[in-house]
Amino acid sequence: MSEDRRVPLLLVGGLAATAASQVAEELLTAQEGTFVVHHDLRRITEGVVRRRLRHGRTDRTVVLELAHGCVSCTLREDLLPLVHTLAAREDVRRIVLHLDPALEPEAICWALRHVVVGERTTEAVARVEAVVTAIDAATWLADAEGDEPLAERGLAASADDERTVAQVVVGQTEFADVLVISGAAAGAWETARLHAVLDRLAPTAVRAPLGGLQWLGAIPEQARRGRLDSPHGPLLRGEPPLEPDSGVSVVLFSQRRPFHPERLHETLDVLLDGVIRTRGRVWVASQPDVALWLESAGGGLRVGHAGPWLAALDPEDWAGVDADRRAMAALNWDPYYGDRAQELVVVAHEASGQDISAALHGALLTDAELAEGSSAWDAYPDPFGSWHVDPCEDRETSDDSVAGNRKDQNR
Repeated sequence: MSEDRRVPLLLVGGLAATAASQVAEELLTAQEGTFVVHHDLRRITEGVVRRRLRHGRTDRTVVLELAHGCVSCTLREDLLPLVHTLAAREDVRRIVLHLDPALEPEAICWALRHVVVGERTTEAVARVEAVVTAIDAATWLADAEGDEPLAERGLAASADDERTVAQVVVGQTEFADVLVISGAAAGAWETARLHAVLDRLAPTAVRAPLGGLQWLGAIPEQARRGRLDSPHGPLLRGEPPLEPDSGVSVVLFSQRRPFHPERLHETLDVLLDGVIRTRGRVWVASQPDVALWLESAGGGLRVGHAGPWLAALDPEDWAGVDADRRAMAALNWDPYYGDRAQELVVVAHEASGQDISAALHGALLTDAELAEGSSAWDAYPDPFGSWHVDPCEDRETSDDSVAGNRKDQNR
């Protein structure tokens, strides 16, 4: 097996900005040849980004003026080309991307893998050694269960960034290989609840207190290390505990029959109250060819396009589908439905799992509706006919959306 000569790359971020800065500082001084890059996005809506590059005793800040005030431009025009330049230097042993608090590491990892700089992607010259997220034990759970817009904290990453604080902290935590925990929850019960949620949200992540880099040697082999999930892949990463703990529970909802689009829309509130996270694939009767990806965090929810069901494709088109997806579909193939199914995982911290399951069951087609057939289903009014965001409002989102999640472009 050939040696991987790509430069190790660490992503360090989190809404707990002071703690993330400390982790980046510790990495800078721990190994000679470490270069730390930080893009300050606080003035990005004005088209201005401050980029700081540190290594050894060198500390240099430059002001970038972008044609468009968006994260995508910052990535394409500066961050990714800079990583390529650093990776080619012989004195660079490790690159640390110290992320702005508003950035979600999944978006960066998508760009590392897919955006071409010159003739190669950044993944060809640098490998993700770890994604590190700093969280504040005193505030994380409150942030993760709320619906406060990120812009209200002055952290919006573009003029049309409509993400909530919950969507950011949950996304940062869920994607992490290492969770560095600063501060302390208010008491023993609050501490137990926090860790019960983390056990189910990021079961493979190493947890470490702020201060020291002992976690560097403790990252397990099965760690994500920047790998992206397929919307048709397994919904449970690692082996999260499924039994309730400290009021925190996991609801696994799996059904073959389709949802009635209007009843599902009316039921969505059950996923936004007392719930930390929902992820999964849904099939609404009025869209038999399309899988939808449903994702909630706290009081915010997004529904996007996850591509066609295999049952809707011609057999000759299967060759272009990921082999793991084809194998999983074959194992669960239904003679009537094919691979169409409802698959949702819900992490609840206050809501009743039984109530959530009952509400979702109530949104499925009844036996009488099933008997009417697809010609009747096609006529159902469909609130999911275009990209859907809750709360339901008329929204416009730029193609340069910071979300970076290929499953959902917030459209």
